[in-house]
Amino acid sequence: MELELRHLKTVRAIADAGSLTRAATALGLAQPALSAQLKRIERALGGELFERGRHGVRATPLGELVLERSRIVLPAVTELQQEAARFARSRRSKACFRLGGTHGPLLGALVDRLADAAPDARVTTCTSWSERELAGLLAEGRLDFALAGTCGSAEPPGPEGLAWREVAVDPVFVMVPEAHPLARRREVDLTELAGEQWACVPGDGCFGDCFTASCARAGFTPRRMYETDTSSLVHLVQVGRAVGLCRATFPTVPGIVTRPLTGTPLAWRHLLGWHVVTQAEDTAATVLAQARMAHAGVAARSDSYTAWLATHRNTAGAPQQPVP
Repeated sequence: MELELRHLKTVRAIADAGSLTRAATALGLAQPALSAQLKRIERALGGELFERGRHGVRATPLGELVLERSRIVLPAVTELQQEAARFARSRRSKACFRLGGTHGPLLGALVDRLADAAPDARVTTCTSWSERELAGLLAEGRLDFALAGTCGSAEPPGPEGLAWREVAVDPVFVMVPEAHPLARRREVDLTELAGEQWACVPGDGCFGDCFTASCARAGFTPRRMYETDTSSLVHLVQVGRAVGLCRATFPTVPGIVTRPLTGTPLAWRHLLGWHVVTQAEDTAATVLAQARMAHAGVAARSDSYTAWLATHRNTAGAPQQPVP
């Protein structure tokens, strides 16, 4: 009998379980069937792999050698399978952009830009509140590019093999109803909102912790934070239930104004990510350029952001330095 990968997985399962009974349960086999399979594996390898005892099994020196090698072989084969799948998916159609992004106007603007830049290309989108989920889809080859983001200078999401480049950095604004006492201000100090309840969209990054830290520096603790979808967030702000947190590019909504926070205590960094194995450099450079132009267009449509940019030219805009 020739040794196969499934045999190594069986040996690993027995070692991890510590007994044939538990290993058989984990593998969905009857114990006699697993014992017979182990004997065949041991004959193929030339000796016993486990010592049987009253309290379970323990690897023999030969078993330790096999387990040590399997810790190298099995992950390497898994990585090969994943990389081959990514490569195969990426080559199915050259004229296709599978885009992912968190909810917001930038993804739609990028789709619009690509429709002009590559009119024959097929474009599909996938949205998620989770930057980690988007990074995982990139790593699995199920997305070609993803628009994600981080709070301030936090590390980009996802495993090794992904390239992340900065599209732009936006200040975080607050959303208040038009009738709010602070709605006529050009900017609002965070301390003036100490008595408010808050609302924002969910995420799995550090934004919530960064916001709480900014409030602590301002001398207060937020009363309550509602994490909800964009429509519900807008409703909570419109009826005066909460003050919303949003990126400066948030589109104009009836009954709501967006205002910058004094001193820009919070910032959001827009990132474009892709897998370095499956994307050609020139394609990635094109999509990145289109994403930056898309952001500039979205920013230009926001009156409050345009006014803020006019007074913060030296510290705002869309930085062009790559993110490692």
